[in-house]
Amino acid sequence: MRPEIDIYGVFIPTFAVILLGCFLLFKVVHWLLSYAGFYQYVWHQALFNIALYFSLLGVSAFVLESFFR
Repeated sequence: MRPEIDIYGVFIPTFAVILLGCFLLFKVVHWLLSYAGFYQYVWHQALFNIALYFSLLGVSAFVLESFFR
């Protein structure tokens, strides 16, 4: 994976782009789970949300790392 992305001379770390993409994906998944009523079965919603975000982040970083090798 490239260490940074060049956008018109501004270098942005690749991990920051992955963080932003996972946050947007998390918001979509969070909305879908809320709409489906899944959170009524979750004991601690904030703990579940942070675990879901970091799971999405880990999977996407792993997939992108293996894809760009």
